[in-house]
Amino acid sequence: MSVRSRWLMISVGLGILLNPLNSSMVSVAIPSLQNVFQLDFTGVSWIIFSFYIASSIAQPVMGKASDLFGRRKIFLTGLVVAFIASLLASLAPNFAWLIVFRIVQAIGTSMMVAVGMAIVRIHITEKQATALSVLSIFLSGAAAIGPFIGGVIIHWWGWPAIFFVNIPFVVVSFLLSWRNIPKEEPSTSVAPDMSLRKWFDLIDALGILLFTVGLVALLVGLLSAKSSGHISLGNVIVSLIGLALLGVFVRHELKAAAPFIPLRTFAKYPTMTWVNVEFMLVNVLYYSLFFGIPSYLQMVRHVSEFQTGILMLTLGLCSLVTSPIAGRWIDKSGPRPALLVSAILMTLGSVWLVTLNQTSPVISVCLALAAFGVSNGLNNVGMQAALFQSSPKEIIGVASGLFNTSRYLGTILSSLLIGIVMGGKFSFEGFQVLGIILTVIALALIFMSRWHRSSEHLL
Repeated sequence: MSVRSRWLMISVGLGILLNPLNSSMVSVAIPSLQNVFQLDFTGVSWIIFSFYIASSIAQPVMGKASDLFGRRKIFLTGLVVAFIASLLASLAPNFAWLIVFRIVQAIGTSMMVAVGMAIVRIHITEKQATALSVLSIFLSGAAAIGPFIGGVIIHWWGWPAIFFVNIPFVVVSFLLSWRNIPKEEPSTSVAPDMSLRKWFDLIDALGILLFTVGLVALLVGLLSAKSSGHISLGNVIVSLIGLALLGVFVRHELKAAAPFIPLRTFAKYPTMTWVNVEFMLVNVLYYSLFFGIPSYLQMVRHVSEFQTGILMLTLGLCSLVTSPIAGRWIDKSGPRPALLVSAILMTLGSVWLVTLNQTSPVISVCLALAAFGVSNGLNNVGMQAALFQSSPKEIIGVASGLFNTSRYLGTILSSLLIGIVMGGKFSFEGFQVLGIILTVIALALIFMSRWHRSSEHLL
């Protein structure tokens, strides 16, 4: 691989890591934000919801926008947006403004993720698989060490520092990207002077609006009811409005020429749909633990942010170490054995959480974190392999997009699950209930993994 190719990978890698880094660092910041802004647990959960909802929408939209304006422009613009949002978020005067800047930050970082892989795929022609695997390390590595970085930074400098830490990455990535990402002509398949109406049709603006408003309304209705401790007429109405809008969204997507989420693909390829459902449940389970454990350690066990970050490093390191081993195993045996072992480990980890009590040694939490870390490493490779083997080659691009959508839906549902179980205050009793629910989900995944076949007969 040439020197120029290596610098291109570094340029792109430093940009795309910002999205997973910022989604994971905040897991350790939730107790601090709750104290600073005087919020209940449900209210502060919107720092998670807002980022994932914005990312799930922005990434496919920005992928389409790159056809209009070019991938280099989208990538560089994303870095500028991320810089401004990170700076303003650290100076947010109240929680509402912090959510606004957090949404802008999600859009900016998603712009880079949406086109980063494509830039490398187009401009690096030799050892392409190696180049893409290196970028995957940037993504998974940032997500893995995010809680550790967040814990250390918050311990010494407070919560605003988790936004300031983005600035050096942004500046270095921008300077390197400006120099190393080749200029390119926008796709000729999309006219640069198209009308606003055609542009809205291209990105399915109506579908995005229905999805966003419907999902947010449903979340507000459900979480408000749990936070207040009773179900009011207002909560019911808001929830029903959300469900109705999501129903209209489904109807619209089935008719749209260029749907935001191509639902017909799910109906046409049921085995691929099964993989996406399984992947969504995997992420519900994983991110429930990912966001639940730091709050348990800090709010229930009164562990410092620094120590929480150290303990959470167990999860990330086990995941990173397992991924390359899983790749070799799955190449030989197919994804089924790895996914079955992963589901068993998640079950054992969930059961272990249920057995914890308020006097259990804090270090014992590392056993559950290690089990989930190894299972995550197996899932990162195994679910991707299952997707590729269950998806026809002619729709692999669409399949990958739906796969990422399943990931984001899983993370959003995990935040919803924690919010509903905990309500206004994170408690030990709620944590045990969460562990029981995760155990049930993990057992379901064991059953689902049995549907996978060997690589010759998979799905």
